[in-house]
Amino acid sequence: MPNPEPPDRPNQPPGLPTLAALFVSFVSIGMMSFGGGLAAWTRREVVQRRQWLDDPQFLSGYALSQLVPGATNVNLAVFIGTQMRGISGAVAALTGLVALPVVIVLAVGTIYLRTQGLPGGAWLSGALAGMGAVAIGMSLGTGIRLGQRNITRLVPALVTAAVALSIGVFDLKLVHVLAVMMPVSLLLAWWGRTR
Repeated sequence: MPNPEPPDRPNQPPGLPTLAALFVSFVSIGMMSFGGGLAAWTRREVVQRRQWLDDPQFLSGYALSQLVPGATNVNLAVFIGTQMRGISGAVAALTGLVALPVVIVLAVGTIYLRTQGLPGGAWLSGALAGMGAVAIGMSLGTGIRLGQRNITRLVPALVTAAVALSIGVFDLKLVHVLAVMMPVSLLLAWWGRTR
């Protein structure tokens, strides 16, 4: 006699995660990425480890998450949850992502405020600065890996370099750079396809 489907998986296509798996994965992502680097941890968990999405799907979701209002990483969790299990998947991913980090941030914030000015209280500032440095390194490493796999032609590489230099070196505002580079990038992509 065949086993009936578990109650939380009605009409679920094979290979899709359960709501519990989405929740646990995003709890893990939220806890490992404390201090930043969330996109790197999300990609590692969702693309490399679980293989729920491939790199092009992840990049599309990440780009969309940056375009819509709200925090990019929260939007990305909602996107992935929705892709996997619809609205209930979005709720599971979002709840998993933010629940424990919110509690930890409130606790650490309380400790930080109470140790300011006390002898020996600088250790927490140093620990938080170290976490920030690790997050920057992970984000940079993820960007390089994704770039190597997905930016294979000269024109996209030049657009990427122009955006990175404009924001990172010349300190131009993101909104101004995007207002110029998005139409230029779309025009170049269209021109490349029509040739």
